[in-house]
Amino acid sequence: MDKTNLTGLNEFILMGITDHPELQTPLFELLLMVYVVSSLGNLGLVILTMIDSRLHTPMYFFLRHLSFIDLGYSTAVGPKMLFNYFADQHTISFHWCAIQFTFFCAFLTSEVFILSAMAYDCYVAICKPLLYTVIMSQRVCHLLVVIIYLYSAFVSLLTTIKIFISPFCGYNVIRHFYCDSLPLVSLLCLNTHEIKLMILIFAVFSLLSSLIIVLVSYMLILMAILKMNSAEGRHKAFSTCGSHLMVVAVFFGTLLFMYVQPKSSHSFDTDKTASIFYTLVIPMLNPLIYSLRNKEVKKALKRTWEMCANFLCKIHGRIK
Repeated sequence: MDKTNLTGLNEFILMGITDHPELQTPLFELLLMVYVVSSLGNLGLVILTMIDSRLHTPMYFFLRHLSFIDLGYSTAVGPKMLFNYFADQHTISFHWCAIQFTFFCAFLTSEVFILSAMAYDCYVAICKPLLYTVIMSQRVCHLLVVIIYLYSAFVSLLTTIKIFISPFCGYNVIRHFYCDSLPLVSLLCLNTHEIKLMILIFAVFSLLSSLIIVLVSYMLILMAILKMNSAEGRHKAFSTCGSHLMVVAVFFGTLLFMYVQPKSSHSFDTDKTASIFYTLVIPMLNPLIYSLRNKEVKKALKRTWEMCANFLCKIHGRIK
């Protein structure tokens, strides 16, 4: 690597997902479909949980923010990646790279903690139903979300500033399809131990703290379910947190696969495969899981569809 310091670095070259030309078109079509479904699904859930008064509960309040976050970090990566495929262009400007990394890091950190907040909400709903409205009040829910966003913004901005004010070397090729922390750090012309340690501390703290909240919440939920006498009560408890448990298992499973795998088997290709999954596939799966498995969401979709159909019929009648 050329160690010449480029103080006027204007752009980076993204290597993309694959070097095989014959895979470019099928990958573009597949990822475009995934991104469109993801965006429509998450945007639909955000709108649905806002306009349907029966979904104005803590559970759906957190679901709305989960959908907003999924939409946010998939959009931070997806459009630029798809444009690069379509235009056969593999560059990203220095400033856009910094912006992309900032938003992606902020939304991904928010996702980790919003899932733990949803796990705690499930715990209170099942284990302390009589105190649910007191513990999960509107004020508490808003406070939790504000803290999550503020912490995520702090981590994201601090990491971005630390990386992008550092000197880059003459080699400006990022071995990824978007601006990620480790590929960027590998291009710096200084001792990167401090930056890597900072990224590791934030990543471990965020992942472990949220994972502990999720595991403890579900252990207490499981204990409460086993103590229930009626099969109907157990079924209702499982249905309350079933969708969230599936989302948590897929998301944390993917992250743990990335960070826990042995160094001997670790590679940028493996990272790229896992990154595709949690940047595009998981944001598509989340609204599908909640829409297909949640009866309240299905009913809300039906009510909204009927309301829109009646509204259009009235407009059509007036035009006639």
